[in-house]
Amino acid sequence: MEVLKVSSHSSPNSVAGAIAGVVREKQMVEVQAVGAGAANQAIKAIAIARGYLAPIGMDLVCIPAFASILIDGEERTAIKLICEER
Repeated sequence: MEVLKVSSHSSPNSVAGAIAGVVREKQMVEVQAVGAGAANQAIKAIAIARGYLAPIGMDLVCIPAFASILIDGEERTAIKLICEER
């Protein structure tokens, strides 16, 4: 599964385009965000991506979960948003 990493500085429109593109091709994508700002941008991007996919008959759903990732040798908890077509 392809993983898209989102930061607090990510553009929601750009991330939404990436989400929509991967879902069109592979029917599923994982979006990872660490921190409140990144999670905010990720959620906005998913909402925008739903709007991109709806006109072609795709209904995007999101399954939230936690993931442990390493950043600079330190273990951090990330929000993992698994996005797929329903």
